[in-house]
Amino acid sequence: MQPHKLLLCLLFVLVAATQTSAQNKQAKQAKTDWNAPFPPHKVIGNVYFVGSAELATFLITTPEGHILINSDFESTVPVIRASVEKLGFKMTDIKILLGSHAHGDHMEGDALMKELTGARVMAMEQDVPLLRKMTPGNKPHPIDRILKDGDQVALGGTTLVAHLTAGHTPGCTTWTLKADENGKPYNVLIVCSVGINPGYVLVNNKDYPQIADDYARSFRLLRTLPVDVFLGAHGSFYGLQAKYAQLGKGGANPFIDPAGFKAYLDDKEKAFTTELAAQKAKQ
Repeated sequence: MQPHKLLLCLLFVLVAATQTSAQNKQAKQAKTDWNAPFPPHKVIGNVYFVGSAELATFLITTPEGHILINSDFESTVPVIRASVEKLGFKMTDIKILLGSHAHGDHMEGDALMKELTGARVMAMEQDVPLLRKMTPGNKPHPIDRILKDGDQVALGGTTLVAHLTAGHTPGCTTWTLKADENGKPYNVLIVCSVGINPGYVLVNNKDYPQIADDYARSFRLLRTLPVDVFLGAHGSFYGLQAKYAQLGKGGANPFIDPAGFKAYLDDKEKAFTTELAAQKAKQ
């Protein structure tokens, strides 16, 4: 190989390595930031927030044990554990582990969480193939019960309903339950996600042909569900930081926010419609 060509090859390898290193560092930093601790707190009734600054994890307490929604990254599990214990609860009392959808930032920690708690792991059937591929440290992804749309998960007098709100993933699951506060029942909804990540293909998607139809169905379904307390898989979905700041000021519970849920759906559906039209125009 001629010297100048060899030099060009070496420069190419160096640039590629530098870019890869920067990307890995950025990904690691993003995960670290998302794992930043956030004050655990009571949301309403027997519903508690035990997640990080951006990754929303919820503990549903009952006299017969507890239900946890979202284990998040495997590296988030210690953050969740610290929050659960700070609230005065025991990790070993978690009997059921649920999730929002089969992305690493919500369900990667399932295997470790099961090791720590012995909880039964349950997941929507359409997300099972993706979860089977989620094996941090080569640990098989535990699934003890495969759920279908509309299935109920009950423990200690509390019943959660699994609603298939597909699109973000094929098995994206929105959870609903009733929580009592001062003798009054409230409809709690923990939305999965109806956001469109960068790079999502909505038209002629060979891997997920019905993705656009699933999104449209999910928007229709979510608008029919009764909502008093609006929560979500990410704290940013429902304005976690601002609402938590209001808790210490007294007054009405800021998490009771049906209008906020409608605004969230309006915003995400507009983004979906715009992106779908743009992708169709390119065909």
